[in-house]
Amino acid sequence: MTTATARAGGSHAAAYGAAALAVLIWGATPAATQLAVDGIDPITAGILRTVLAAVITIPLAIWFKMPRPSGVRQWTLLVVSAASLFIGFPLLFSVGIKQTSVSHASLINAAIPVFTGFFGAIAERRIPGRWWFVGMTSSFVGVGMLIGFRDVGSDGVTLTGDLLCLVSSVFSGLGYVTGTRLALSIGSRASAFWGIGFAGIMLLPLLYVYWGATEWAAVSAISIAAIAYMASANSIIAFFAWYWALAKVGIVRMAPVHFAMPVISLTLAVVVFGEVLTLPLIMSGCVIIAGIAIARKG
Repeated sequence: MTTATARAGGSHAAAYGAAALAVLIWGATPAATQLAVDGIDPITAGILRTVLAAVITIPLAIWFKMPRPSGVRQWTLLVVSAASLFIGFPLLFSVGIKQTSVSHASLINAAIPVFTGFFGAIAERRIPGRWWFVGMTSSFVGVGMLIGFRDVGSDGVTLTGDLLCLVSSVFSGLGYVTGTRLALSIGSRASAFWGIGFAGIMLLPLLYVYWGATEWAAVSAISIAAIAYMASANSIIAFFAWYWALAKVGIVRMAPVHFAMPVISLTLAVVVFGEVLTLPLIMSGCVIIAGIAIARKG
């Protein structure tokens, strides 16, 4: 093995490790979001997680003199990634999970790599291998099964909630790709930090409008801790690690790693919320997970 080959292997191993860390953190997103919206208005919760994250990232970006976007192309990438990842996703997902279960939201989040890979293939102007298409199609069919054959008798599970979570996954996939493209020019840390900062500033007027929708005196410490978790680990650490991993290995190749997220999320749904893994959930999960192994061959 040559030195160059060893370095490449080490670089890829580090990239997959960073991606695994991000997925582990994001795996707790449905549970953390549900804990947050149990006491906080869903829209306010979605706004607050980004605004609080921006309070952290903007000073750090300025202090460390992180490169800023320049030119129409880079600013366009920043706006799209910020609007998708830090505005569209948190708002839609927070409102959606209030109308569905953590289990459903967790499995629907598995569609994120489908959209990440799709938008990534377009951005990179490449056609993935046929096994990638087979795997991604299988996983998407699993999500379709979950939504189409949802547990009618389950408490709080609605078609509206499921669809909102699905649309949030589309925004997430688009945001990952545009954010990664921007990271190639200004670095992964700058891309994530300026994206969060831009989105936080844009959401400040909405935070003022929706602040009164929550009885803050009655909000539990758990809900506050959940928001703090999403504003720090979820919105900063995970995004930085994910962007860095995507920039090292590539969007299309890394996308299937995201499929590990539902396993983490479902475990938390059962342990924390006592949700039952029904037959439709198990069947959908099996189809989705099967797509992971298949997609990796592509």
